[in-house]
Amino acid sequence: MAYLLMFVTLLHLITLAILFIATMEKSWWEWDGMESSDLWYNCRFDNTTGTRLCASTNETEWLQAVQVLMVLSVVFSSVSFLVFLGQLFTMSKGGLFYFTGLCQVFAGLTVFSAALIYTLHNQEILPDSKKMTSGHFGYCFFLAWVCVPMLLSSGVIYIHLRKKE
Repeated sequence: MAYLLMFVTLLHLITLAILFIATMEKSWWEWDGMESSDLWYNCRFDNTTGTRLCASTNETEWLQAVQVLMVLSVVFSSVSFLVFLGQLFTMSKGGLFYFTGLCQVFAGLTVFSAALIYTLHNQEILPDSKKMTSGHFGYCFFLAWVCVPMLLSSGVIYIHLRKKE
């Protein structure tokens, strides 16, 4: 039981860290390594100064939907972890972690929705749609997709996990 508890806690913390990175980092779409776009900024690398110059994105309805869903997933997963810790110390023997599992499942569904919207509507989201052919999805986009099965599986594990002494 102790190993399962450590595994679930570690899985939750790893998923939460990946979720934070996917939400905050600057690589949802990349062009030739010099320009990138994320949920919040469009950045380009300036060779003369050696720094990244970033400007706020033009917010469309689709981008706002992705932003809201990703932030909501981080909130759901964070609340889920805090509730799990609270339940771990206050729940009676034999209790199930339903609320924790449901929060994790909702976090997984919101990340899935956000990544799916970005996949299907990236032409409306990105600043210059003519450069779509020269760009590709960045690593944060893939991290968001990696979070989906991790969040859903940890949610299912939490729902079936029973507290024992």
